[in-house]
Amino acid sequence: MATTPLLLLLLTAVFLSAEITAQPAAPAPGPAGPINITAILEKGGQFVTLIRLLNTTQIGNQINIQINSSSEGMTVLAPTDNAFQNLKPGTLNKLSPDDQVKLILYHVSPKFYTLEDLLSVSNPVRTQASGRDVGGVYGLNFTGQGNQVNVSTGIVETRLSTSLRQERPLAVYVVDMVLLPEEMFGERKISPVAPPPKSKSPDVSDDSNSSKKAAAPSQIEKSGSGEMNTGLGFGLGLVVLCLKFLF
Repeated sequence: MATTPLLLLLLTAVFLSAEITAQPAAPAPGPAGPINITAILEKGGQFVTLIRLLNTTQIGNQINIQINSSSEGMTVLAPTDNAFQNLKPGTLNKLSPDDQVKLILYHVSPKFYTLEDLLSVSNPVRTQASGRDVGGVYGLNFTGQGNQVNVSTGIVETRLSTSLRQERPLAVYVVDMVLLPEEMFGERKISPVAPPPKSKSPDVSDDSNSSKKAAAPSQIEKSGSGEMNTGLGFGLGLVVLCLKFLF
């Protein structure tokens, strides 16, 4: 009888073990959904302006398609809302639709880069805007050391502050300034707006007036000499007439 409790305990353990084994295993996690750049930025919480531009230019959809179909991956440098607010007033509104597209594409590289990759990459790094203009490079230059990476356009320079995503095939890094390409905002850029018509310079006007003034005296001189010649001829005629009467 003393062995009965021990036997019961053994039978209970065997029963519980069999029950646990009989339970179905938890299903394996399904494949992750397609990567969406807008969803990543929305999760970041400070990219309202960039999201709006990605939607209006349709670049957001292009990025999503390329990320999920390309083996090279992509790298996006995402300016914050404060970065856009620090631009000169009217900077974005003055850009043509095509220039707005180039500005956003300038923040996208058609290749996946980790921070370590950007420290040793060959500059300038191509962007999605490269090749859209004849002779336009639209490249980015990366420098830095340790964990700090800086990016320069030739006009502005800022650092990659944080990473929203750094997993192949997409890397998204936050920048505190809008990257302005030198091809669009440099001093040598030709304005697409036609210059106003040039007014006649004061020197030309003065020369014209002086020539007119100079012409007036010459006309007066010609008129005076004509009157003199007429008077002289009349006087000679009277002398000849008087001589005829005398002889």
